[in-house]
Amino acid sequence: MSAILETSELPAVFDGVKLAAVAAVLYVIVRCLNLKSPTAPPELIYQDSALARFLLKSCPLLTKEYIPPLIWGKSGHIQTALYGKMGRVRSPHPYGLRKYLTMPDGATATFDLFEPRSEHCVGEDVTMVICPGIANHSEKQYIRTFVDYAQKNGYRCAVLNHLGALPNIELTSPRMFTYGCTWEFTAMVNYIKKTYPQTQLVVVGFSLGGNIVCKYLGESQANQERVLCCVSVCQGYSALRAQETFMQWDHCRRFYNFLMADNMKKIILSHR
Repeated sequence: MSAILETSELPAVFDGVKLAAVAAVLYVIVRCLNLKSPTAPPELIYQDSALARFLLKSCPLLTKEYIPPLIWGKSGHIQTALYGKMGRVRSPHPYGLRKYLTMPDGATATFDLFEPRSEHCVGEDVTMVICPGIANHSEKQYIRTFVDYAQKNGYRCAVLNHLGALPNIELTSPRMFTYGCTWEFTAMVNYIKKTYPQTQLVVVGFSLGGNIVCKYLGESQANQERVLCCVSVCQGYSALRAQETFMQWDHCRRFYNFLMADNMKKIILSHR
């Protein structure tokens, strides 16, 4: 054994193995952090109209190149983990009142109401009616951050808690939220319209919530009354086509599919 260790070729072999290991680690880091991805301005698809021109003029950020934070900013995985799971260092805690609405089938819908903390820039009464993403509610950090910013800019906010998503609210009927049911969101909006007859509405939906708010606005023209605009953030337009994508292993998509399915199972089992 000592004779083998004394040969002059082994250190070079060991150095080669170390170099290969370092190269493999660097490749994984570059691939996971998506560092080779180029930055570019967003692609805008819109119909030329007075509203579109006003939005482009008012929001020059829409046409600028997005420069993400260094090192980790290009990785959607790290952004999801840092913000979606860990949140900000000092995530805001806006104060709101929880409202309870009894649905015709006995279900108990809830939403949180947050009053504005300053006057709106145009002096009008404007309420944001917000529908969170799948299995989410008003206590999620991204919702709290959004509501806090909206309050500071003079908006009242009403945030729907998806039926069955809040751990401390029991189901009072044998159903929970789905991709297509707009009943609870409709009840919340009707409450806001009745309670604040002078307010105008900005409809906001995140992810799954984007599907619900767009479906709500399209179900009846009466639902569009007093609505200034609708903002759909990261909406999945086709659940069936998205499912095909989520079943792929590329970019860990199947892992996210597992996490979402596991979260849904936990919510269902918590109400059994």
